Parts: sequence; structure tokens; C-alpha cells
Amino acid sequence: MSPKMVTPTEVGSVVEPALRIVWSDGHHSVYGWRTLRLHCPCAACRGEWNIRRDLDPASVPENVRALRVERVGAYALRPVWTDGHNTGIYTFPYLRYEICECVECTAARGKGGTEGAPTGRTP
Repeated sequence: MSPKMVTPTEVGSVVEPALRIVWSDGHHSVYGWRTLRLHCPCAACRGEWNIRRDLDPASVPENVRALRVERVGAYALRPVWTDGHNTGIYTFPYLRYEICECVECTAARGKGGTEGAPTGRTP
């Protein structure tokens, strides 16, 4: 069974220190820019058959951030990065369920939450 399709109801600005998304299910996600870049799902970053889990952290500048974040149809977001990369299409389920860094989502993926991590609850 696939997760319920959720969509962003609010996407924060690229001038913020992290990407904020409020989802249609009420969940709040916050993604650090570099963390988001390291999780790029495109074939150039992951390999054509998704053979690499994530990028080598040494290959991504510490200060990388998005210049803009574009909506892709009704299913994804595409950041355009300061390091020139722009082919990663982050689907809503990928953002919401697979890489959200809040305590609840991290625990649901079986990794256990980390103290001080965002909770995903309305502030």
C-alpha cells in the first residue's frame, strides 16, 4: 500500500535558513538546504538505477542552498541550487515520508528520533 498522497499547502522562501513545508495532512517539515541537496534523487546524483544511496558529502559545498524552488506539476518540487545543479525532482511522497527529518518521521522509518530534531507538529 502506498502512503496517502499529500501536497504542500505552504512552501517557505529560499531566503530562509531551511526549506519549510506545511503539508495537507497538517504535518510541518523542515529540511536543511545541504541535507536536501545530499538527498537529491536524480540519476546524476544517485546513478541511473539508484545504485548510490546519497551523494558523497565532500562533493557538496557546506553553504549550498536553493536559488529557487519550482513546482513540478501536481506531484513534486525542483530546487535550482547554488552549485549549478537543477535536475533533482523531489516528489511529494519522497519529501514527506522518506526524508523528513522530524522525530516522528525518523522514528517511523525505524531510525529512532534524535533529541532536538524538529517534531513535525504545529509550533
